[in-house]
Amino acid sequence: MTSRTAKKAAFALALLAASLASSARAERADRDKPVNLEADKVTVDDRTRTHVFEGNVVFTQGTLTIKANKVVVTQDATGYQKGVATSGEGGLARFRQKREGIDEWMEGEAERIEHDAKTEITRFFVRAYVKSGGDEVRGQYIEYNSLTENYTVTNSSDAKSVPSAGDQSKRVRAIIQPKSAPKP
Repeated sequence: MTSRTAKKAAFALALLAASLASSARAERADRDKPVNLEADKVTVDDRTRTHVFEGNVVFTQGTLTIKANKVVVTQDATGYQKGVATSGEGGLARFRQKREGIDEWMEGEAERIEHDAKTEITRFFVRAYVKSGGDEVRGQYIEYNSLTENYTVTNSSDAKSVPSAGDQSKRVRAIIQPKSAPKP
């Protein structure tokens, strides 16, 4: 792979990571940190604006870490990017990043994590889990809209809620910590 191609591939993954991180109110300083990328293979298709990172993909930038078996980044004609991270240890793609201005971390995992930079929506599919500070949500599908700061969590991977028919494993789970009143 040429140096130019490697730089373009690292840049594409950096944009994906920044997109995922933006939904977590990420540590702002991370954007100015160098990108470190490890993968067994990188494929760049300039014609289709697609970058594919495969094999034990580990991306770090400041406090942000993304681990997956495969990451695919595509760019539309207007320059917006979509990223899909799939599989990893135990079949789950994972990310972790320190939150801005507080000593808390945002962590998430799912079999597939998708982020659309245009809509600023991140979706977690199958065995989805997101933890921010002491709050946790778990389900088969989690959608987080960073513009509205709203979560949707369902018990099916197609974002539609289905009756659990008494099966507790098919229920959505959440742990929400009490918020202290702001100090004067």
